[in-house]
Amino acid sequence: MQDPYSERMSASETRAASGLALVFAFRMLGMFMVLPVLATYGMDLQGATPALIGLAIGAYGLTQALLQIPFGILSDRIGRLPIIYFGLLIFAAGAVLAAMSDSIWGVIAGRILQGAGAISAAVMALLSDLTREQHRTKAMAMIGMSIGLSFAVAMVIGPLVARAFGLSALFWLTAALALLGGVIVATLPRAQRHLQHRESGVASQALGATLRHPDLLRLDISIFALHAILMASFVALPLALVEEAALPKDEHWWVYLTALLVGFLGMVPFIIYGEKKRQMRRVLLGAVGVLLLCELFFWQFGHGLWALVVGMVIFFTAFNLLEASLPSLISKVAPAGGKGTAMGVYSTSQFLGAGLGGILGGWLYQLGGLEVVFAGCAGLGALWLLIVWSMREPPYVTSLRLPLSESALSNPELTSQLLAVSGVSDAIVLAEEGAAYVKVDTQQLDRAALDRLVA
Repeated sequence: MQDPYSERMSASETRAASGLALVFAFRMLGMFMVLPVLATYGMDLQGATPALIGLAIGAYGLTQALLQIPFGILSDRIGRLPIIYFGLLIFAAGAVLAAMSDSIWGVIAGRILQGAGAISAAVMALLSDLTREQHRTKAMAMIGMSIGLSFAVAMVIGPLVARAFGLSALFWLTAALALLGGVIVATLPRAQRHLQHRESGVASQALGATLRHPDLLRLDISIFALHAILMASFVALPLALVEEAALPKDEHWWVYLTALLVGFLGMVPFIIYGEKKRQMRRVLLGAVGVLLLCELFFWQFGHGLWALVVGMVIFFTAFNLLEASLPSLISKVAPAGGKGTAMGVYSTSQFLGAGLGGILGGWLYQLGGLEVVFAGCAGLGALWLLIVWSMREPPYVTSLRLPLSESALSNPELTSQLLAVSGVSDAIVLAEEGAAYVKVDTQQLDRAALDRLVA
């Protein structure tokens, strides 16, 4: 029998975490593969205009943002698996609709339907059901890495598949990956419990406080702006490679591969510096500033191949740095028991930014060409920098969920006693869950005293 306090993940936990990471990866791969090619190959679709191409790029984000939190709450009521299977089928149906369409409106409809398969919250809740507390951060990190890897692979695979088989092949591949994701879910271990977990699901009671929290709002605006700039830039950058650098669209893959690889390696020292020296605010402000400078560079100097390649390398260094550090900042800033709700609002902001960014990029390109898109992104970057400038240095804390014994639950002074433990900065006791949520500084925590209180 598996030791419930073992420091190693069990075989079933490893299988669950890796399987759900694959489901996430396949889904995001299908979502992102069209990003580097839709602006170029999509212009051959019937009725295509730059504004409609932008809508097609970002359309999935609008329905994803609308349904993300409702589907997560619904999964608490009717179960995780029905929501996940339904979402994957909807996602696959949207991909098939886009693959069979020869008009831009058909592709837009398909992308909107894809976004309606909003299963992220349900997948994270299932992960909580299938893993023990001490391994949940590790399991969530596996999913985070799978999303980052799928984005990088999509940037390279998308142009290669489109060159070999055409734009519709990308959507057929997306549908196949979604169905394969459903098969993987069917092979996962079955949850023995339906865990109400505030660290991985949205709690309606915590929604108001989350929306009123100034630094959480700054981080929500940050992920909104980051993905809006990304989507708007990818209306313009593939076209810039064709128009300004005379690089055929079927050779764009090596540019994205170079930019992503160098950008990924380039962000690592800054993440290490920010966490070890506890300077994440400085890292955040620096990355936003670099992203702003990149857009200004594209606007004024993005007229040759190597200028665009260098600009994209720096752009993806800043993008990868922000994409990796913002969820960590959410976890640090969210109050005890509020991480799941904060992440739900954060994800909604991310998808809303992607949707509106694509629309904005297409509209600006139609209005005045590449320069207007880059100038618009620079303006958004400047506004973003102003908003986050007043953000405080985040607390360097970790979230813990501690199951409580019956005697601990009956202790009316438990919350105040938890807060009195060295290294504990915030705590909330939820009798209905039989658990306490605490925020701790691991460098100062008296773990023995904490364990005595909850045992």
